[in-house]
Amino acid sequence: QVQLVESGGGLVQAGDSLKLSCAASGRAFSNYAMGWFRQAPGKERDFVATIAWSGGMTAYADSVKGRFTISRDNAKNTVYLQMNSLKPEDTAVYYCAAQLLGVLPKRFAEYNHWGQGTQVTVSS
Repeated sequence: QVQLVESGGGLVQAGDSLKLSCAASGRAFSNYAMGWFRQAPGKERDFVATIAWSGGMTAYADSVKGRFTISRDNAKNTVYLQMNSLKPEDTAVYYCAAQLLGVLPKRFAEYNHWGQGTQVTVSS
């Protein structure tokens, strides 16, 4: 079992950067693939990025490719999402998720554990 707590959200202007963190508690964090999803009001929860348990492989949604970077520090049980060149359409609640022994999972249903989310608002 793993518990996830996101932090780092806030209100920024278009073009700014923001770095989200997701701290995991529980055992064997390094055995989990980690992902970031986001959900805007009235919309479904969408895949943003994922990173393999080893940190050696990553995958991104086309909408964020080249602007967002996912990384992890297994010694700190933390996964990060560096968001650059933010746009108003990036506004959403961002969720961290974990899947045991996953290989770059991109679907909502593949993840076993979820955080409570952190709000990111990008003004134009």
